[in-house]
Amino acid sequence: MPNHPPTDGSWRHQLGTPSFPLEPDRYHLYVGLFCPFAHRVIIARELKGLQKLLPMSIVKPYPKDNGGWRFPATDDEYPGSTIDHLFHSKFLHEVYFKSDADYKGKYSVPVLWDKKTNQIVNNESEDIMRMLNHTFDDYLPEGDERRKLDTYPPESRGKIDEVNSWMMPNLNTGVYKAGFLDTQEDYEKNCRIVFETLDRLEQMAAESSTSFILGTTQPTETDIKLYTTLVRFDTIYQQHFKLMVRSIRHGYPKLNRWLKNMYWNVPGVKDTTDFKHIKENYSKSHGDINPKAITPLGPEPEVEPWTEGGRG
Repeated sequence: MPNHPPTDGSWRHQLGTPSFPLEPDRYHLYVGLFCPFAHRVIIARELKGLQKLLPMSIVKPYPKDNGGWRFPATDDEYPGSTIDHLFHSKFLHEVYFKSDADYKGKYSVPVLWDKKTNQIVNNESEDIMRMLNHTFDDYLPEGDERRKLDTYPPESRGKIDEVNSWMMPNLNTGVYKAGFLDTQEDYEKNCRIVFETLDRLEQMAAESSTSFILGTTQPTETDIKLYTTLVRFDTIYQQHFKLMVRSIRHGYPKLNRWLKNMYWNVPGVKDTTDFKHIKENYSKSHGDINPKAITPLGPEPEVEPWTEGGRG
């Protein structure tokens, strides 16, 4: 059946509907380890234990040319990337065209794919995160603690939505606004917004009574969305996007401790974080920012070690 996205290029269908019922071995994810928005979905999949229920194909972090993101010819070509397990495509755009031969939008990740009807279900990271939150719970073993994990709990939804309303434009996408602008004035304006937002989040981390940003006992969407930006901040955003006012590790002690807890102590999060993919994507894909495509060394370590107690 025809499956054309809206004019913005986003498919927004939902699992568990008549068109996309829940069935084992029906759905597949396309992701890139470098992309902070795809990374959200990868973390959600990991936290919920859906690795076998929802397999992934992983594009290479570079090169990105007019054809868009590429798959390796073999799983060994670029460690961490995989072939297209469904179609053995060379480019991600081939997957998009299988869903809509007339598609003219961006070939972005993540993509949630329906193998039965050969079409895209959804390519919006927040939608996919929320679908993974509970949609597949009945397929998890009885007694599996991951059934209880709720990253969008009813009692916290108002706060999650409120924080997202300013964190997304001012930080998650704000780093790109600052990094890709063409004038000094516009860059400085958006750079300040990024650091004002980090200041606000530092205060939230200081006021939290738990290890998570909203004071919850489990990680929420807000933690996941913040993590995929902050784990890239010192490693690549700071120098690549000229966000040099402060680093996370030296300028934001509470956020730095929160980041270390997410990386070292939340099961699976560290395993989803590939700094080689992250650093080589940005340094080798943005010729206008980094024309020689040299990938910088450091920082060392990428995330500081976790220590118990009030410091570290």
